[in-house]
Amino acid sequence: MNNMKLTYFLTAGLLTVAAITTHAQDKKASASGISFGVRAGVSLQNINGRDANDNKLQNKLVPRFQGGVNVELPLADEFFIQPGVMFAGKGTEFKGSNNNLSLSYIEVPVNFLFKPVVGTGKLLLGVGPYIGFGIAGKSEPENGSSSSVTFKNSITVAEAISGAPFYKKMDAGANLLFGYEMINNLSVQLNAQLGLAKINPDIEGLSNNKTMYRNTGFGLSIGYRF
Repeated sequence: MNNMKLTYFLTAGLLTVAAITTHAQDKKASASGISFGVRAGVSLQNINGRDANDNKLQNKLVPRFQGGVNVELPLADEFFIQPGVMFAGKGTEFKGSNNNLSLSYIEVPVNFLFKPVVGTGKLLLGVGPYIGFGIAGKSEPENGSSSSVTFKNSITVAEAISGAPFYKKMDAGANLLFGYEMINNLSVQLNAQLGLAKINPDIEGLSNNKTMYRNTGFGLSIGYRF
């Protein structure tokens, strides 16, 4: 299944789950201030860090899709905690090789929101951690056939020099968000994400390997609360 089909499949599944969950919520949940939402958008992703020679990576931004569902739980007046499940496309275009890397994750963010009333709607200010699980990936060189990513925490030296794409399955980092929720429950949101976990695998027998890849990105999304 290619990345585009995977994106459509996951998006349809997430939206279906959101619809079923929304219809299943009762009056008690509504009265308590709990709400459910869906969100989708486009982000510009990159992989930052350092190469094996300890030089700073100079890769190119690439557009990727993100979308999923979340629930808001009130903590205090105007303060909420918002856990969710997201499909997150990530990757980069490596400088010099024009090798386009696509990585797909299922992410679980837990954002802490401040939602003061501003005008007829609410301002959205949020921060929180996320953890991601790699589900698919593809490396597409400018000249040559594409290769599927293999998720491994450590690889041999032979695997490292083979040129095949290997990445760790787990990612983790921090989210920042700023947006506005309108009176009709539609919202527009700017998102920024800073990966804190190294996503390139360790190389067995090399204790001084300085290679460090981390996901980073920012984007725009729209959402709706039920």
